Amino acid sequence: MVKKKSGSFVKQAAILAFASIMVRVLGFLYRIPMTNMIGDTGNAIYSAGYYIYTFLLILSSAGLPAAISKMVSERLAAGEYRNAHKVFQISLLVSGILGFLFMILMLVFAKKMAFFLSDDGSSYYCILTLSPTILIVAIMSAYRGYFQGMNTMLPTALSQIVEQIFNAFFSVYLAYVLLGYDVDRAAGQKNIIMGAAGGTAGTGIGALAGLIVIMFSYALLKPVVYKKTKYDRNKETAETGAEIAKILLSTAAPIIAGTAVFSMTNLIDMVMVQKILINIGHTLEEAKALYGQLSGKYVTLTTLPISISTAVATATIPSIAASMRLHQKKDVRRKMNMTLRISMIISVPAGVGLGVLGKQIIQMLFPKAPDGGILLIVGSISIIFLALCQTVTGVLQGIGRVKVPVVGAILGAIVKVILNALLIRIPSVNVLGAVLSTTGCYAVASVFNLCMLSHIMRVRIDLLASLFKPLIGSVIMGGICFAAYKAVFAFLNSNTIATITAIFIAVIVYGLVMLLIGGIKEEDLKAMPMGGRLVRIFKRYSLI
Repeated sequence: MVKKKSGSFVKQAAILAFASIMVRVLGFLYRIPMTNMIGDTGNAIYSAGYYIYTFLLILSSAGLPAAISKMVSERLAAGEYRNAHKVFQISLLVSGILGFLFMILMLVFAKKMAFFLSDDGSSYYCILTLSPTILIVAIMSAYRGYFQGMNTMLPTALSQIVEQIFNAFFSVYLAYVLLGYDVDRAAGQKNIIMGAAGGTAGTGIGALAGLIVIMFSYALLKPVVYKKTKYDRNKETAETGAEIAKILLSTAAPIIAGTAVFSMTNLIDMVMVQKILINIGHTLEEAKALYGQLSGKYVTLTTLPISISTAVATATIPSIAASMRLHQKKDVRRKMNMTLRISMIISVPAGVGLGVLGKQIIQMLFPKAPDGGILLIVGSISIIFLALCQTVTGVLQGIGRVKVPVVGAILGAIVKVILNALLIRIPSVNVLGAVLSTTGCYAVASVFNLCMLSHIMRVRIDLLASLFKPLIGSVIMGGICFAAYKAVFAFLNSNTIATITAIFIAVIVYGLVMLLIGGIKEEDLKAMPMGGRLVRIFKRYSLI
């Protein structure tokens, strides 16, 4: 029975991981032509509007999918099908109301927000175009949480991929069209403010497409759901709408608070970085360009490898919640250790790889705006702490300790503000101070969460065991990767070819080293996209 549940958990995690990778890659790919069009200054304007939207979105609905999935999975584990579906119905009403209220709030205060973030209010149109998206995503969050609670990740995965495809296309297209708004394009003029707004407009179109897909998925599943609720005989455990709403909000509130605190770190950077840079002698345009490198390149690239650990953490919440409801503590510990191990297997080599080839990757991807490589080199280690933080947060939410990550997030944010204030004002450090403070923020939060998890579960978590083998594989990979780049570049004098070749070799070397030293187990592979096929291939050659 446990084995079957484990297989289901791993399969759903793999589905969501594949979708997350696709979404991250598509999201990253469309930022390349956008950045080449609007530049670092445009990235700063785009990010300002987007971070405001993200913060308000988190306040309105970000905690709902995790809370809904936890509540639904608990009730399904107990055979309470009617209550599980009622959770979805109430959450849909709650998310719709919250999404509408925050959409109005964003529309009404758009101008004030824009001028609070920057003296020229250049992000005003970005904030306006993103406002309706809050309502769309809030409604979609209820559907996604319901499907995740049923341990069915395919509808969420499909909606995410469709959403990002539409987002990518329309963001680039509208950015290109609006760059020429009210300027002489033939003379080489660009309307950067409107171009950035075009980029944010694509987000709403993508979200609408994703909502349509997941609503269609629900329509297909609806007859099966109603059949199960019809034959549910647990009438004595029937919950009222008010009871469900109260549990939903009390469960979601700490999750929202913790996520909001981390989102505030982006807002902290947005305000502190530019103002401190101006105070130490940079012009407004220079400050915007430096912040654009931070938000459009460093943040985009360092969050790309986190997709798998994020997906595994998302799949962990309903799976661990169900095991907790059935008092299967041994199964909870096993799932907890597996998620931590997978997180480190992915994040450690990603951090090392970006650290080794930071400048080369930036130059390859943004030939028209090649600055900012040093940010990747210095801040690549933050990938490991961010992955660890997200994974442990998912486990804590799964076991019902949703308030713990909030404390960790607050401690991390305090560290970030202090380090920002101390480091950015040093002229030789400037924007690198924000990178270092981000690393400190996630390091403090992840260590605190990990210590609390160990205390709550009354088990010693040997993080070094999860880190040791990935670290060995990553060090070997990093050395060979750097040597491969130098050799290919010396021979062909092409940064792009040398970088792609080095990355390809790095992936193969890391995989082989990890297999040879036993750093990757069969269940780890199965939790990854196309893992089953990889297991069969590796078994054929006796690598596992």
